[in-house]
Amino acid sequence: MAGRECYHCKQWVEEGAAHDCWTTTEAALTRDLSEDLQDAWERLRETAAAFGDQRIYASHKSIMFSRKSCYFFVRPKTKFLEICVFLGRALKAPQVRRVDRSSKSKVVHVIHVTHRDQVEAPITDWLEEAYALSAPAAPPPAARAASKRTAAPGRKRAKNARKKIRSSE
Repeated sequence: MAGRECYHCKQWVEEGAAHDCWTTTEAALTRDLSEDLQDAWERLRETAAAFGDQRIYASHKSIMFSRKSCYFFVRPKTKFLEICVFLGRALKAPQVRRVDRSSKSKVVHVIHVTHRDQVEAPITDWLEEAYALSAPAAPPPAARAASKRTAAPGRKRAKNARKKIRSSE
């Protein structure tokens, strides 16, 4: 049989068969979790969904929570849920396992959760702070007005330049 082994998931894929190991679902990622981790996951998802409008989706081995950009994601492991929260500041707390700078303005915090009772303050407060930080920012009214003022003369100049070219022909 002709085929190949997938580089990512090591699964054998028949020649011509469709294969997409990156696409998954929340159910597939959380299916094999223990009862305690299932409860923790449900409470975590309910808490985050209550913050407001956002996109929750599964990607490879993570479940992402995003607005304009991802503000946190969860990697379900066999013994814990690994939560990675993006904040504008570094935290020092016993719940935080690791802190890394992810960009000029964001710091990622890695938190391990093993039980439903851990999904409470301060973790939920940090998630809400991350949610607020990831809000789609609208430009201030003065900036929008300034961009309209600067755009119009440019269009007029281009239009006048086209007129001059046409009249010289």
